Amino acid sequence: MAGRIRSTDIDEVKSRVNIADIVGQHVALKSAGVGSLKGLCPFHDERSPSFHVRPSAGYYHCFGCGESGDVFSFMQKLDHVTFTEAVERLAASIGFSLTYEEGSAGPRDGINRARLFAANDAAAKFFQGQLQTPGATEGRAFLGGRGFDKSAAERFGVGYAPKSWGDLRDALKKQGFSDEEMIAAGLLSQGDKGPYDRFRGRVMWPIRDVTGQTVGFGARKLFEDDKGPKYLNTPDTPIYHKAQVLYGLDLAKRDVSKTRQVVVVEGYTDVMAAHLSGVTTAVATCGTAFGVDHIKLIRRVMGDDSGLGEVVFTFDPDAAGQKAAMRAFSEQQRFNAQTFVAVAPDGLDPCDLRLAKGEQAVRDLLDAKLPMFEFVMKTLVANYNLNTVEGRVAALREAAPVVAEIRDPSLRPGYTRELARITGVELGEAEQAVSRAGRANSSAADAPPQSSYGAIAAAPEPPTEQVISYADLGHDPMIRMERDALSAILQQASVIDDRLVADLTEVRLSQPSLEAIRQVLVTAAVAQDKATWLPTLVKEIPPALASLVTQLAVAPLPETDAQRLPTYVNGIVGSLIERDLIRRKSEAMSQLQRLGADDPVQSRTLQQSLIELENRRRQLRES
Repeated sequence: MAGRIRSTDIDEVKSRVNIADIVGQHVALKSAGVGSLKGLCPFHDERSPSFHVRPSAGYYHCFGCGESGDVFSFMQKLDHVTFTEAVERLAASIGFSLTYEEGSAGPRDGINRARLFAANDAAAKFFQGQLQTPGATEGRAFLGGRGFDKSAAERFGVGYAPKSWGDLRDALKKQGFSDEEMIAAGLLSQGDKGPYDRFRGRVMWPIRDVTGQTVGFGARKLFEDDKGPKYLNTPDTPIYHKAQVLYGLDLAKRDVSKTRQVVVVEGYTDVMAAHLSGVTTAVATCGTAFGVDHIKLIRRVMGDDSGLGEVVFTFDPDAAGQKAAMRAFSEQQRFNAQTFVAVAPDGLDPCDLRLAKGEQAVRDLLDAKLPMFEFVMKTLVANYNLNTVEGRVAALREAAPVVAEIRDPSLRPGYTRELARITGVELGEAEQAVSRAGRANSSAADAPPQSSYGAIAAAPEPPTEQVISYADLGHDPMIRMERDALSAILQQASVIDDRLVADLTEVRLSQPSLEAIRQVLVTAAVAQDKATWLPTLVKEIPPALASLVTQLAVAPLPETDAQRLPTYVNGIVGSLIERDLIRRKSEAMSQLQRLGADDPVQSRTLQQSLIELENRRRQLRES
């Protein structure tokens, strides 16, 4: 494992990337005033644009749904990647080499991840081109026999690996890739006589991560003389780990996030058949059982913390399918979403179902889904002879823990009655069995969690301070002026008169959140380096105020004329300072009246202060 990315490198990547270019790949942006852009929010449905981007500040904020952040958080939220992945992808896009704190030049063994992504992308294009050649007749016949035409193959990037030991290697060498890079990417294998193509004579599916970058391949054999497995995947590499990727998620992520539903199918052709049938939330594992890392990935994309999401598993009705269902059930409690199982009546997988009964039958499959608890309960009971007392007791003992694990207490009585019905026992017996299983589950739950992710998923959110938004500060005219002045200061620091900057250290704002922001801002202002104001705020501000800072940094200013903008900015900042001078003058007058003739020295000091305050106020008005 490599260490963290150096903070200086993160700052450098952020400074080199224009957030408007990244956001503009997903959102049509148009001018919203000097240095400001706006468009329709990509995080919620809206008709009028409320999503604002300020490239000079490097931040965005939606005044409709409240989403905000910098270029890294935009990639994290839209592409559902981790912070580290977001930094690495942006660094790769600008050709910047990251350094990690433990001293490695890359995440593993000094391998350049950007080159591995590029090699896989080049290989994907090579395979896609090969599918249309005369030598790929068997590949096209395989796809056609499963109902996939040329447009379907193009939609999913399906290709063909020629029945050759070096065609891919030679093609990629011409593009500048070395044998070492191709071996590291899993495209070549090392033999006694040198490296050779890993995939030969197979239909090829590009396996992409959630952002759409090709990280590996799945390959299906076509020829009898191929002694390899039926399906051959890329081995684990620095950019591909089969337990951490789901085939089709790059295509499904938008609808998964929007509908809060994901359908887990068995293989690549099932994903294709589901998507072509309108089930656009289908994904599949890549040569490995569905596990904890897949759940993490789905949770991140789905955002299932509300508990309203659905995860639907499709399994074959045979023994292998039942075994897969039980494995999935053992992990399903890690979801906040509801879990279901869908099995076609004739035991057909989505690909065969589409061929035999059409695309509507694939869509109907989801309508016939059963809750995971019900499916597993019936599967367990089916293993026992219910015609005997011993069989009924054993089935009840086996299935009762399933009912006891149901998190929604309102569902538990209904499933207890169902358990009694299918096992043929009295309701009281079933209730006692479920109660005993529940106590056993509670005892097990008291033990330390075996998975840190499970512990995080089950823990309640910690209480947070009330978050103040930009809109909350627009009702009172006095507070609105403070808000607009801070917004102008953060966005247009370069045009502010230096004397006003000095005065800001003395100003006191009436709104607590805005005053807290001003205090941190003053730290940078004292150094007279206006360019550091916003970065300093972001690093030093309490987390509860981070969103407000972003909103202030991107909120549209009322002055849209670039030539008049300095006048507006200095004018509103000057008004804020003048208001504070009046406050300080009033306080000095009050203190002077209380002193009377008892303290002539202090009186003279206050009188001098009043003169200075009035002079400064006059200068402000004349400037």
